Amino acid sequence: MGVLIMAAQLLLGLGLLVFIHELGHFLAARAFGIRVEKFYIFFDFNGWKLWSKTIGDTEYGIGWFPLGGYVKISGMVDESMDKSFQTTEPQPWEFRSKPTWQRFIVMVGGITMNVILGIFIFAYWLLQFKKEYLPPESLKDGIYAYQLARDNGLQTGDKILEINGKPVQRSIDLMSLKVFFGAKLKIDRHGEIVEVDLPDDLFQKFKTAKDMFITTENFPFTVDSVVSEEAIKAGLQAGDRIISFNDEPVESFGEMRELTVANAKKTANLRIVRGSDTLGISAPVSEFGTIGFTHAPSPNPYEHKKYTLANAFYFGAKDGWEAIYFNAVGLGKIATRQVSASDSVQSPIAIAQIYGPVWDWNRFWYLTGLISFILAFMNLLPIPALDGGHVMFIIYEVIRGKPVSDKFLERAQVVGMVLLLTLMTFAFGNDLYKIFFK
Repeated sequence: MGVLIMAAQLLLGLGLLVFIHELGHFLAARAFGIRVEKFYIFFDFNGWKLWSKTIGDTEYGIGWFPLGGYVKISGMVDESMDKSFQTTEPQPWEFRSKPTWQRFIVMVGGITMNVILGIFIFAYWLLQFKKEYLPPESLKDGIYAYQLARDNGLQTGDKILEINGKPVQRSIDLMSLKVFFGAKLKIDRHGEIVEVDLPDDLFQKFKTAKDMFITTENFPFTVDSVVSEEAIKAGLQAGDRIISFNDEPVESFGEMRELTVANAKKTANLRIVRGSDTLGISAPVSEFGTIGFTHAPSPNPYEHKKYTLANAFYFGAKDGWEAIYFNAVGLGKIATRQVSASDSVQSPIAIAQIYGPVWDWNRFWYLTGLISFILAFMNLLPIPALDGGHVMFIIYEVIRGKPVSDKFLERAQVVGMVLLLTLMTFAFGNDLYKIFFK
């Protein structure tokens, strides 16, 4: 059942993104009077399809191969490799007869729609599932710095004011890619302003770290509820305040989390305050570094702000731009071999696994919005067979003063398709290897 749920989420997410992407091309083409011969969600290789219907000049359909989709635009060299139009004079309704600015808009229509959709999805996700955010000024006692953060110049109690010269707007931004890909931080450290430069390979160090980097959990806490049988048997109760762990003082939940993770599968000797009494109990720590209780801040230092329609769209666009930017940075690191391609390139198999075996709308919409931005970025790459490749040739035509030949476009299309098929084969093979041999 879990596999079916993962597959269903993947198909729904990709189907939506493909439809919107191709709709962008379709609407732009029709706006300029260009005929669209086919509009397909998923591919109909060898003419096999699940459904089709012709309306006017366009055949609408759903193909059998669920990884992509396309619109077939009259008078254009595309992945269909249809050359029949080349034997006739350009017609007014054909792509090749239109000025470069109109062809440019048609080619970026899909990318534009994916960006717009991504912003809408992120805004909806923030309003529906997050609802509020924590401004950094609410962190009266600053952040809790785990070992990796301490190794890189941060300290518990630091109040991070700026990242790369820009004020921090939400505490969640302190754990974002712009931090893990290297950043210059401006910090208020007990009233003194200091700067910390984080290395651009921090994300690799984080992969191998035993625990977190930083959290907002630098506050005293009490046990809110006990959720494991082992913790109940040990005598832990709601309302208890843990003051030491194996004789080490505990002043914040961040300290407690770090100590439990470091002592996974061991027994913890806890000193707790219960009412006016101080007690000692022993509790087992699970393999995941937990004892089995939920915590509550004491007192609650957080003053959250609600997302409004306006700032949800603002942060949605901001987060989307960062997703595109750091995908470009990541691609650059793969190209310069700073990052292994086998650790970074993923096929739909891995994407389905990320969606997960349980249908969670929170996770579904976030991942779908993120993939929408990634799809926009990938299509912008100047590779023949992608939108970015067509845009590259249009720009070349503007600079040179005449278009490249149809023969060159055909060959470039073949090269681009071979590159994409090679990449897809690598991604699928890599993910299958991880599943069956790692």
